Amino acid sequence: MSFTTRPELAGTFGAVSATHWVGAQAGMAMLERGGNAVDAAAAAGFALQAAEPQQNGPGGDMTLILARPGGNPQVLCAQGPAPASASVAAFRALGLDHVPGTGLLAAAIPGSTLGWLTLLADHGTLSFREVVEPALRVVEEGLPVTARLAAVLDRMAPHFIAHWPSSAELYAPNGKPLAEGMILRNLPLAESWRRLCAEEHAADARGAQRAEAIDAVVRAWAEGFVAHTMEAFCQLPHRDSSGRSHTGLMTADDLAGWRPHYEPTVSLDFRGWTVHKCGFWSQGPVFLQQLAILDAIPGFGEGRLAPGTEEYVHTVLEATKLAFADRDAWYGDGGEIPGAELLSPEYAAERARLIGAAASLDVRPGTPGGRSPRLPDLRVRGAFEAAGVNGLGEPNAVRALLEAQSLPRGDGQSRTDTVHIDVVDQWGMMVSAMPSGGWLSSSPVIPELGFPLGTRLQMAWLEEGLPNTLAPGRRPRTTLSPSLATRGGEPVLAFGSPGGDQQDQWQPHFFLEVALRGAGLQEAIDAPAFHSVHLPSSFYPHEAQPGVALLEDRFPQAVIDGLRDRGHRIGVTGPWQIGRLCAVARDPATTVLRAGADPRGMSAYAMGR
Repeated sequence: MSFTTRPELAGTFGAVSATHWVGAQAGMAMLERGGNAVDAAAAAGFALQAAEPQQNGPGGDMTLILARPGGNPQVLCAQGPAPASASVAAFRALGLDHVPGTGLLAAAIPGSTLGWLTLLADHGTLSFREVVEPALRVVEEGLPVTARLAAVLDRMAPHFIAHWPSSAELYAPNGKPLAEGMILRNLPLAESWRRLCAEEHAADARGAQRAEAIDAVVRAWAEGFVAHTMEAFCQLPHRDSSGRSHTGLMTADDLAGWRPHYEPTVSLDFRGWTVHKCGFWSQGPVFLQQLAILDAIPGFGEGRLAPGTEEYVHTVLEATKLAFADRDAWYGDGGEIPGAELLSPEYAAERARLIGAAASLDVRPGTPGGRSPRLPDLRVRGAFEAAGVNGLGEPNAVRALLEAQSLPRGDGQSRTDTVHIDVVDQWGMMVSAMPSGGWLSSSPVIPELGFPLGTRLQMAWLEEGLPNTLAPGRRPRTTLSPSLATRGGEPVLAFGSPGGDQQDQWQPHFFLEVALRGAGLQEAIDAPAFHSVHLPSSFYPHEAQPGVALLEDRFPQAVIDGLRDRGHRIGVTGPWQIGRLCAVARDPATTVLRAGADPRGMSAYAMGR
């Protein structure tokens, strides 16, 4: 057995893996109470809103995949669309070429909280009061500030004090950011949750059934005090990343008129596995395109193309560039998306033939079904080019890129703030959830509610005629991308990782370790990691780093040198800096459940028995 940084948990009762130990504890508590995987996932989700406010919040968004034994996996889309007045013309009239990365203008209709409530009402067994209880304890009793959260607060405090006083009051009281080890409480958020609990209790008193009582909570959020408080706050101008102050576009009517919904997954068969993702309105299918391209390469996964080898990493990086170029040309919530062609074996083979011995520095979308691709304006320079850095051999250059991807700038621009939850219960129900947005660095805290709105609209383009062009009622192409795999029609693996555009690199790398090598969950999580930043970021200001790839320094030097010889611009990170994976698994034959969590980031944990 290979050494792993943590034990791979095994049992038959239930397992939870989350990006913070408080989320894993909350989920496991629901299983021990007799709840199912949905109850556990919802409790973990609310707990992560409390414990990782720099990574997600109640005003953010979520995508989720749910599966039961013998049934077809389903997507719950809790990614809210653009408000009715959010149009290209409206932003152009303000003199903007891009949707700002922070502030009120970038708010999509918040979906995360409504998503958890919808899932709980439809598939859970416990009440809202029960699943939110662990989160309430965190915000009322407090939780010590982690080093990660402290770094974000230190970076953001001047902006809070100068421009977002409601955020300063909560996170930088008396003009000083909360430091590592200090206790963070959020009493306004606690009061918001308690008011929602009161709505459920009142419905119970009227004789409502469990799901009907949860629907009363939904109405209080989408049509009641939460919605009206959000609308009033959006009418107050606040500074955003454009350098100016703007009011928001969202209204109470926008909130009342939208609800999360279910839809089928998009899937691909790969060597005995079927991988399920969210639809082409998300970036999820880019995972499947990578698998399809790699599967079209003879001998992939063996010999010179075995995981960890130079040729394997080169080939995966080149497949990634091709798939993500298609993402930027073809994915979105608008127009006719050629999904069947993009995932067809014939198209994958055509794309695979473009991979040569040398790294490509070009952006090369394909022509599925003979269609001509159209990319958005990709002229934004990357951090290295803008800073005049000529090579990546300098540790400071790599540190600068990693920081740009993981810490907000002083004006709140952010990259990778997300959380993840995987759950499997004793009955074989599986949930893979990716909540995000509503980060404390993205938008000012609504003082009466205790949380900010999200900024997901920054992922849409202000260029007409693209699949991802901003339009009222249209979902921005989200990076939120949970994963679930089946074998023989049975759910066997739920997994995911935060990371923005890197989500659908770190996740397929983990999956390939499992599928090609038969690695255990923790072993696959611990494997040396890498990713490309060749394509433009989905986040404002959409910078790109042509040809750049980052590898952890646990790769052999011969692999690193060989990739550089092929033309890749390789940056070498520390040994444990790429990824934040979580995973759970179930063997239908034995009913044994397994779980693992990433040591990177020093907060993810798995629990189970």
